[in-house]
Amino acid sequence: MFMHNKRLQYTVRVAQPNPGLANLLLEQFGGPQGELAAAMRYFTQAVSEDDPGRKDLLFDIATEELSHLEIIGSIVVMLNKGAKGQLAEGIEAEGELYRSLTGAGNDSHITSLLYGAGAPLVNSGGVPWSAAYIDTIGEPTADLRSNIAAEARAKIVYERLINVTDDPGIKDALGFLMSREIAHQLSFEKALHAIQPNFPQGKLPGDPEFNNTYFNLSKGGEMRGAWNEGQDWVYVEQPQPAVDGGDGEASVQLDAQSQTALDAMKTRTMSNPQAQPLTGAELGKVNNGQE
Repeated sequence: MFMHNKRLQYTVRVAQPNPGLANLLLEQFGGPQGELAAAMRYFTQAVSEDDPGRKDLLFDIATEELSHLEIIGSIVVMLNKGAKGQLAEGIEAEGELYRSLTGAGNDSHITSLLYGAGAPLVNSGGVPWSAAYIDTIGEPTADLRSNIAAEARAKIVYERLINVTDDPGIKDALGFLMSREIAHQLSFEKALHAIQPNFPQGKLPGDPEFNNTYFNLSKGGEMRGAWNEGQDWVYVEQPQPAVDGGDGEASVQLDAQSQTALDAMKTRTMSNPQAQPLTGAELGKVNNGQE
């Protein structure tokens, strides 16, 4: 059961309308790193989670992300307040209205015209929100790592948004939202490491022969560091196919009937390496400037 409190989690104070900034903020409303994507990611993880601690954590953070969605949506709407009335009533001259919407080369006129200066579930480029943004795989040790990365990406987007506005009220609200991304990262880190062991992800341990092998597969500018030397790393300077000791060829075991049919097809479609066929391309090409 959800209970909605109409007061925001954090007070929104917008100094003046700015449709261009509103359009940029849609990135955190309907974008891949935005609050709706985060809420749906954690909510869907929570409903299928069997561990009571993680279920509680995921539901709490999913619900908070919805409150953050409300904050971002409220900022967007406040920034669009002036444009909303002007668009609806047509009280400005056409040229002035267009310039007020486009600002410094942004595309806010698109979302303003299509969505009435509201807060549509699109990103800053107008791309509709998609469930494809959710990459939950149903394994806590993998999903928690993905959640940590998602919160980190959202923090970076908030930093960039803070850098493009001089409105102190918006900076303050975005700073709060950015700080909550840090708090969520910390919670997810703790939840991940409360599972021991948590690496490698899943149940199967992998092949010890390859788990700690580093193949030097790009030549030129090789660098050695903790990612490929020391501890248990085996560094293969010049890897050769096939590393499993086989011949590196693909093969399949077929039954006699399938093998006979395949051989017949191969015979029927075999290329003649000695042939020099005259093709349509050769008939139609320009020869020494003459057709």
